[in-house]
Amino acid sequence: EDAGNCLATVLYPKKKSPPVVSIKCSHTKDKKEIQEEDNRLYQRIRNQSKPITGNNIPDSYGNIEPALEPVWALAVAGSSSIMWEKSTETLGYFLAQVKSVRQWIRKDDFTEFDYTVLLHEIPTQEIISCHMRLTWLPRHPLKVKHFCAAQSHGLEEASGAESGSAAGPAAGKGASF
Repeated sequence: EDAGNCLATVLYPKKKSPPVVSIKCSHTKDKKEIQEEDNRLYQRIRNQSKPITGNNIPDSYGNIEPALEPVWALAVAGSSSIMWEKSTETLGYFLAQVKSVRQWIRKDDFTEFDYTVLLHEIPTQEIISCHMRLTWLPRHPLKVKHFCAAQSHGLEEASGAESGSAAGPAAGKGASF
């Protein structure tokens, strides 16, 4: 998604704590436009006749089925909190693929998904597998609980404190699941 022209400053403290980031963008979408996009995405998810499931998103050719675009968008947003937490001055991550996704049916208005995502670690070129449970409702923070088998020894959670947009990253820490 085009956020406009952005400049980010990332400061990595010497102690083990999250980096401090300052981002300034010009020509960004206004809050109403972001909320409208979130509502369209939410309605596509909620109007499914059965729970959404999928594997290998995108496929080996880089294609994403149109019906799976909403779960891909949520995977990008949710995995960004994992990547944010795991990144250091010398290590970075990219979402390589959603290996599997399964939607949970809830009695409330929130949407909830279980994902297995593959993160590409730079510069090591390793692929890190993470389980991620994501809960979202427009205008609420995106909640992400995750466990990364390759390098994590405990259960970790990150929960967004931003506008609740599925289009933006969520970051923070909390309890385990």
